[in-house]
Amino acid sequence: MARTYYAEGRQLAYFLRGIFIIGGLALYFYIPGLHWGFFFGILFGSIIVADIIGAIWTRKKRSKKKLTKRQSSQNKPVQTGSRRSSKGCRADELILTSRLDDLSGAEFERLLALYFRDQGYTVKEVGVGGNDGGVDLVIVDGRGEKTAVQAKCYADHNLVPVMTVRELVGAKRNHDCILSLLVTTSDLTQPAKKEAEQFKVDYWHGALVEQKLRAWGKWQPSKKTRPIEKSGSVAKSVISKAKKEMAATSSVSCKCGAPMVRRKSKQGDDFLGCTNFPKCRNTRAI
Repeated sequence: MARTYYAEGRQLAYFLRGIFIIGGLALYFYIPGLHWGFFFGILFGSIIVADIIGAIWTRKKRSKKKLTKRQSSQNKPVQTGSRRSSKGCRADELILTSRLDDLSGAEFERLLALYFRDQGYTVKEVGVGGNDGGVDLVIVDGRGEKTAVQAKCYADHNLVPVMTVRELVGAKRNHDCILSLLVTTSDLTQPAKKEAEQFKVDYWHGALVEQKLRAWGKWQPSKKTRPIEKSGSVAKSVISKAKKEMAATSSVSCKCGAPMVRRKSKQGDDFLGCTNFPKCRNTRAI
């Protein structure tokens, strides 16, 4: 078992005790006439001095080790992760010409902020590119109704878990928001969808997000095809189903002119809702 610096310091102290005691006793017996108190002074003095030296040695070793670790961490090259996990944010002009799968999390949040502003909302970017605490944007409509928005720029196979929905439900109260909206470039897991329906959290999945941004007009991404990614069969089926539902309902328009999509009520009944929610709350029975 590897020895600690404390153990090594104690060993050094024991060694010094022996040296000091032997040297002191040799001096005591070599010089005749010394008082007997000198003998006990040698014993106690040797123990105290040796312990002090051992403690100083241990402290210096520990300080040297901490300094070495600090220097190595500073000299260690920074490993950059994928663009999606990056907190960097490019200029708005570049964001508006980038595909969703080329955006970082902060850039996706910024794109949504630009979108909501053009839709007539007052937008407060409370967590763009940093620790958001469950809310990235707070949008306020013309009536003063506040909505907490959480944005997740995920790959298609990376579905939003139920914990994210719960965080948004709790975090919206911290910003005095009545409504909550979860926007993701992928989709939600089934437990997350049930949680969202239970707590009335509206959500936009990847196909709906892309449709809204294209209808906006300012987002003009590159037409390069995205490389095929390996993903689980369950995730593929969920995304495929969502896209089919979008295609099936794209021909149905709301009174405001926006397309309507299939949704589920709290009781589990299907209905068509406006894609401009929460700005437009019109629904239509199926």
